[in-house]
Amino acid sequence: MSQSRTKVTFVNCETVSQTLYDVVIVGAGVAGAIVAKQLSEQGKRVLILEAGTGHGLTLEGFQSHVDTFYGAVDKNANSPYPVNRNALSPTDGANHYFEEKGPLPLSGSYTRVLGGTTMHWEGKTIRMLPEDFELQTKYGKGLDWPIKYEELMPYYRQAEYEMGVSGDVEGQKSLGVPFKDGYVFPMLELPPSYLDKKVTEGLNGATVELEGETIKLELSTFPQGRNSIPNPDYNEYGHKADIRFVPDGVASVKPVEYGERCQGNANCVPICPVQAKYDARKTLNTIAFPDRVDLLAQAVAYKVEVNPDNGRVTAIHYKHYQDKNSPDHTVGIAQGTLFVLAAHAVENAKLMLASDLKSSNDLMGRNLMDHPFLLAWALMPEVTGTMRGPLVTSGIGTFRKGKFRHNQCTFAMDIHNDGWGWSGTGATDVVRDAVEKGNLYGSELRQELISKISRQLLLAFMCELPADSNNRVTIDPRYTDQLGNYRPVIHFDLPDYCKKTFAYARNLSKTIFNHLGAEDHTHYDDTDPAYFEYEGEGYWFRGGNHFSGTHVMGTTKYNSVVDKYMRSWDHQNLYMVGAGSMPSIGSSNTTLSIAALTFMAAEEMLRDLDIASKPANL
Repeated sequence: MSQSRTKVTFVNCETVSQTLYDVVIVGAGVAGAIVAKQLSEQGKRVLILEAGTGHGLTLEGFQSHVDTFYGAVDKNANSPYPVNRNALSPTDGANHYFEEKGPLPLSGSYTRVLGGTTMHWEGKTIRMLPEDFELQTKYGKGLDWPIKYEELMPYYRQAEYEMGVSGDVEGQKSLGVPFKDGYVFPMLELPPSYLDKKVTEGLNGATVELEGETIKLELSTFPQGRNSIPNPDYNEYGHKADIRFVPDGVASVKPVEYGERCQGNANCVPICPVQAKYDARKTLNTIAFPDRVDLLAQAVAYKVEVNPDNGRVTAIHYKHYQDKNSPDHTVGIAQGTLFVLAAHAVENAKLMLASDLKSSNDLMGRNLMDHPFLLAWALMPEVTGTMRGPLVTSGIGTFRKGKFRHNQCTFAMDIHNDGWGWSGTGATDVVRDAVEKGNLYGSELRQELISKISRQLLLAFMCELPADSNNRVTIDPRYTDQLGNYRPVIHFDLPDYCKKTFAYARNLSKTIFNHLGAEDHTHYDDTDPAYFEYEGEGYWFRGGNHFSGTHVMGTTKYNSVVDKYMRSWDHQNLYMVGAGSMPSIGSSNTTLSIAALTFMAAEEMLRDLDIASKPANL
């Protein structure tokens, strides 16, 4: 195995207490990593406070995550990462972190480790549509953004470079996504799986009607933050056309296999064993000046301190622990000129609420959003190679826009290459039934597994959820963790605007299965915590882990928490970056938009720092 390297400097509490940083960042996920990289390249001294352990930044540390995943019985989103009682994650029932106050559970998870939720994300990098930025103006739902799609376009390109996105621009254009003329993604699109091809053959130009519109059931490949073949035509950011994009930033000196092309392991969630999928460690490991970026791991921020006279942040208070199983800790203060909360939409809001700061409004923690998923599953009439390839390669994106958005939410549909696992009736259940109920063994068992697993088809309908102030994160002193920090209290529900789409998507799944000659096995157990009924039918949903909207951006301090640069209206040297600032999420996964917004915000941070460094009399 190749020797480890890191491009940040691990420091101790004493170093932090003795240093006045240009920028103090809370969280080493995708947003925090981008801020650290961008600002350090301009000569700024940066500190990152990370609640999780930092050992995953090295190749050996990452491999320990892979080994933990291999040994885990429950392969959930956070199974590669041992439970850290000082920085708990909401892991689908594996521990009690969220305090759910309903009416429905938030039903998702994120990861409080170095790298953040990019350590278990699926990898899809879909741009939002222009109309997603004007949801209230165009459709009377949710909130508008203070910026238009066009303003974010150059930062989308910057984010796609950072992640090494693979995809087909022309295919995305056909779905309504604008691009700069002549632009291509850094990497060529990943080929559709055999399962995708069989679904395409079965649909064969089929269409459906939705509120008077005819919509094609047409598959397209998803752009992904996953290594394929470098695109020889890519020439953004000074690259010549004859110099291919080369992925970098893996946690080893000589990558060999680690960080090279996707090998189709089909367990992208939770972890890619060969590091072909982007995660925030890759950004951290391409920082050019490691002496300018300090990282204090196992440091849980618990208070934002402000000057009561001017509202400016003066320090972040944190608890530093040595053993993730022990509540023993020391407290420290990190001081700087500029402060960036990049922990997570839920964690940012929780920290601000815990700090009990004065606010111009009551919006902190409100407008909590996610993408609720409706699942439908069936057996294809023939073996279709399920369990091979990346988790998702193709889907239907033709329902991402349309006049129907006045009455029901938009959605995108994924075809899962990993079978029925997400539905709770996956390969493990097939093996158990074959052995325990069927008493099969040898060749009969082998044929049963091939028949019941290699024919599995799972459709996942990712539905838009508009901002609603009643969906929110709060805190309560009755609910704390091992360190005495608040656990998030969640108030969440789905509106009929979404439930109507669930009903439509379920009927659509039946139509698709009929075209394919697939045997429908979908059923929704009424004992599931996320079960609900709509117009006489029962459904349950799964969370998309795209938590957003808890500190929304807007045009004034009265209608939002932050401005378009994700800078706090009330605390002018504080930025709250990430999906928490997004006023809507459309039907696209949020990570690419988080990265794009962070690149835009980083430019404004540099302007703020330049102003702060000038003498007051100039």
